Amino acid sequence: METKTALELKNITKTFGSVVANKNVCLQVNKGEILSILGENGSGKTTLMNMISGIYFPDEGEILIDGEEAVIRSPKDAFDHKIGMIHQHFKLVDVFTATENIILGLNNEDKFDIKAAEKRVQEIASKYAFVVDPEKKIYEMSVSEKQTVEIIRVLYRGADILILDEPTAVLTPQETERLFEVLRNMRNDGKAIIIITHKLNEVMEISDRVLVLRKGEYIDTVKTAETDENKLTEMMVGKKVSLNIDRSEPENVADRLLVEHINCMNREGVPVLKDVSFTARAGEILGIAGIAGSGQRELLESIAGLQHIEMGKILYIDPKTGEIENLCDKSPVQIRDMGVRLSFVPEDRLGMGLVGNMDIVDNMMLRSYQKGKGAFLERKAPKTLAEDIINRLEVVTPDANTPVRRLSGGNVQKVLVGREIASSPTVLMAAYPVRGLDINSSYTIYNLLNEQKKRGVAVILVGEDLDVLLELCDRIMVLCGGKINGIVDARKTTKEEIGLRMTKLQKEAQEA
Repeated sequence: METKTALELKNITKTFGSVVANKNVCLQVNKGEILSILGENGSGKTTLMNMISGIYFPDEGEILIDGEEAVIRSPKDAFDHKIGMIHQHFKLVDVFTATENIILGLNNEDKFDIKAAEKRVQEIASKYAFVVDPEKKIYEMSVSEKQTVEIIRVLYRGADILILDEPTAVLTPQETERLFEVLRNMRNDGKAIIIITHKLNEVMEISDRVLVLRKGEYIDTVKTAETDENKLTEMMVGKKVSLNIDRSEPENVADRLLVEHINCMNREGVPVLKDVSFTARAGEILGIAGIAGSGQRELLESIAGLQHIEMGKILYIDPKTGEIENLCDKSPVQIRDMGVRLSFVPEDRLGMGLVGNMDIVDNMMLRSYQKGKGAFLERKAPKTLAEDIINRLEVVTPDANTPVRRLSGGNVQKVLVGREIASSPTVLMAAYPVRGLDINSSYTIYNLLNEQKKRGVAVILVGEDLDVLLELCDRIMVLCGGKINGIVDARKTTKEEIGLRMTKLQKEAQEA
């Protein structure tokens, strides 16, 4: 059967001042094909996709749609060329229904006929095996349902070329399988699909070909059936990389943090944690799994002193004296003054973790500025720390004085994780520490967490990649609807069991 090219990029170049984001990049995706794009953080993947979807305009090169040159200067131009992008962070109106979000912004009379629009939505859903309720409000939906609305929205507008940015980042294994089924149905219908992802196992499962970028330059495009994870990683990084997580056996395990029957509400007054109890132990990594919104963020913020507790206790056992301190309702400053060292890598890295307009050195100083004397702050130690983190974690930045907001998302994450680990904590809590990181950087972080475990730190890790949780953690606690739905031995459980516990309360949890 003849292969027809849907989209082709020829020698695309894009610069931002002195920074070259893309240099002479070539890409080709065919109709009825799924193309994965791989590359380290800062390799230019998102910039390239933003040019296809009309957010940026290339400095040099050509974009061809169905063999003809196209000029795409805005997202509207992209839609006119039947290109639709589904971003990692959804752009939906919570109080609107699925159908209202799908037709929002259309410039035709059909948008006023809700019933006709709902019928069209159902037709699209049936064609590709989506599961969606056209009348359901967005705030009532799960993450996968919201993603479904985003995909149907671009299909409703006639998109034949779809770009998905990290589509499985917050999905359970079962939801990921359903998404892959839908993508295969769309591919069989002749759609051209481009996926940006860091999960190599998913690349191998779903894609037909893989395009690799390195430092903004095109490296190669290979058939998925003719490669493997190690070869792809070597292409991305430029050298051989070990993809093994060296999970050590816990040594000198001791109780460090006792969470007893805590209950708390979110900022809207809705209960998000219900009778949660567990123990975090020194020399061990405790993983926390759960679909988005199951209380992971509130749990970590409660321990860090950022969230009010309605009921329960959070008891910290001092490793030197053995004394027990209750951390409930104490501020982060009070917790620190008690001698308790808690490091917290929050989910919102720029909103809570770092200050975007400050440079890397100043962000290092956020942990120590109150130790300064007089009108001047000591900058030598923070600068040394910043440079050490840049070198060790391979942060892509001109220098340590670069504002954090100018870094790519993955490099921002490296700065944050590096700073928190460098504070020598006794309890390290990390929420999605490798979200948005390339495979090489992710394994660097995994090794750092393992080092902390060996040093006797109690590590609490909230993760979204169940394969990694199973390989890295000693125990995994599953949250479902704000309740603990089992704490299992990571060495003996399966991904399917955890995925099931994430979505359905087990009998023993309900009885408890």
